[in-house]
Amino acid sequence: MSDDWFVRRSVDRQTTLLTEPYVDSYFSANIWLVRGSEVDLVVDTGMGLRPLRPVLDLTPGKPVLALATHIHLDHVGGLAEFGHRLGPRQSAEAFATMPDALTFADEYREIAEPVSRLPSPGWVPADYRLMPAPLTRILDEGDVIDLGDRSFRVLELPGHSPDGIGLFDEKNGVFFGGDAIYDEELLDDIPGSDNAAYRRTMERLKTLPIRIGHGGHGPSFDAKRMREIIDDYLAK
Repeated sequence: MSDDWFVRRSVDRQTTLLTEPYVDSYFSANIWLVRGSEVDLVVDTGMGLRPLRPVLDLTPGKPVLALATHIHLDHVGGLAEFGHRLGPRQSAEAFATMPDALTFADEYREIAEPVSRLPSPGWVPADYRLMPAPLTRILDEGDVIDLGDRSFRVLELPGHSPDGIGLFDEKNGVFFGGDAIYDEELLDDIPGSDNAAYRRTMERLKTLPIRIGHGGHGPSFDAKRMREIIDDYLAK
C-alpha cells in the first residue's frame, strides 16, 4: 500500500528507512524496517499521525516485532498497531498509558506548526494523542532478538533518556542507536536527560565494533563517523 505521508528508502537488502517529512523537524524521527528470514523487526514507529503498518509491505503471516528504543512520542506513535511490542524495562509500565510526562506529547500539541501538511482532513494539534501500547516483551541489557538469519543484542544506553536502548548485530556489525547517538545535534538538556549517564554511554560506544550505525534521527554513519560524534560530545 502506498502512502505519501511517509518517504521510504532502501538502505540495503534487509533494511528500509521510513521518515515523516511533513512533521516538524524536531519531532521527525527515523523508522527502520529490518527483514529477517523468519521474523521482521520495526525499530521505532514514528509519530502515529498516519497508520504505519499498512505501508511497510510486510509478508502476510510472517511475524513482525515492533520495538521502541525509548518512550518519547516520535518513537512510539505507531506502536499500538502491532501485536508484538518490545521496549525497555526502565519505562515498561508507562507504555500502557503513554503519559505526557514521559512521552512529551503535550509539547507537540502546543507548538505553532507541528506539521507542514495535515495528516488527515480537519486534524488539529489539540487532537494529538498516543495510543496505549502495553509491552508484550520487556527488554533488558544483553537480551537477544532473533530474526532467524540474524540476531541483535540489547544495549542499555541511558543519557538522552533514562530508558534508552540500542541494538547490535555483532556478526554483521549493524547497530541501531535510537536517540543515544545519531548524526545530528544530540539532546541532553530535556527532562529526564542525564549528562553523566550520557558520557558513560558514549565511552561505552567508543569501543563498539560497528560497521554501520542507524540512529533515531539523521543519516546513517560508519565507525569513523561514530567516533567523531562521540569525541565531539565528550569534548563539551
